[in-house]
Amino acid sequence: MVYYLIALIAFLIDRGTKYLIATRLELGEQIPVIGDFFIITSHRNRGAAFGILQGQMWFFFVVTAVVVIGIVWYLNKVKATRKLLPTALGLVLGGAVGNFLDRLMNGEVVDFLMFNFGSYTFPIFNVADSCIVIGVGLIILDSLRDLRGGEEITEVKEVKEGNE
Repeated sequence: MVYYLIALIAFLIDRGTKYLIATRLELGEQIPVIGDFFIITSHRNRGAAFGILQGQMWFFFVVTAVVVIGIVWYLNKVKATRKLLPTALGLVLGGAVGNFLDRLMNGEVVDFLMFNFGSYTFPIFNVADSCIVIGVGLIILDSLRDLRGGEEITEVKEVKEGNE
C-alpha cells in the first residue's frame, strides 16, 4: 500500500537527517539558518516531546510497540476509499519508528531543529517529531470531519447547472 511508502519515506528522511547531524556537528554546535529565529543544532533527548519523561526507555518501547502494531493493523483494515486518515497514519508510523530506532540503538533521540520566538525557544525537535505532529493533526482533522457527518472526497464529479 502507498501508506507504507509514506511511512518509509518519512523514516528515511528522518534517519538521513539525524545521521548528518550526529556525524557532522559537535553536540551543542549551532548553525544559524534564519538569523536567531531558525537554527540547526545538535541536541540529544532521552525523554519524550518537550523533554518530558526523561530516561523512561521501557515506557517508550512499550508505547511505541503498541502504537506501531495498532497502526499496521488499522492500515491493513482501512477501506481503500479513505485517503486522509491512512496518510496521517503513515506519517505517524514513519516518525514513531524513526524515534524508536534512535532510542533502541543509542538510548536517546537526535534532535536538531530549533526555533526562537523572541526570548522563547521552542523545544528542539527532529523530522520524526514533525511527521508525528503533522500526522496527529491530520487524524484530528479527519475525526472532526467525521463528527460533522462529512464524507471524504475521493473523486470530483462535474455538476451541471439546471438553468441552462
